[in-house]
Amino acid sequence: METPSFFEQNGGTYTQVGDVLIPNLTVEETRPIGRWGRIRRRYLKEYHPAVYSNMLLNGTLYQHLTEIDEAADERIDQITKQLAGKRGISEKLKAANQLLWVQEMNSIRTSAEETVLAELIYAF
Repeated sequence: METPSFFEQNGGTYTQVGDVLIPNLTVEETRPIGRWGRIRRRYLKEYHPAVYSNMLLNGTLYQHLTEIDEAADERIDQITKQLAGKRGISEKLKAANQLLWVQEMNSIRTSAEETVLAELIYAF
């Protein structure tokens, strides 16, 4: 008799489709993956399919995506505060000229998102 695979030893099961056994894979999610986690998942799936498949089979993909999502949100907040301070964007400007404040904050937010994409999402 064959020795059970690592997958079977850890409670994994298969479904037979014709002559092929297909593993029954499930993703255990405790909370939804946010925007940055979804972008990272798409990036891994398209450009690093071996890494994506390996993480999926090892059960580490969901944890990785949630960590990336949280780190990206924190980094965007950090960069936004830094850039707003450097540019002198404050609550005083918001009260005095809301349109200018919105324009500046949108510009800062876009810059922060571009940085996060380069640093965390598309980094390998």
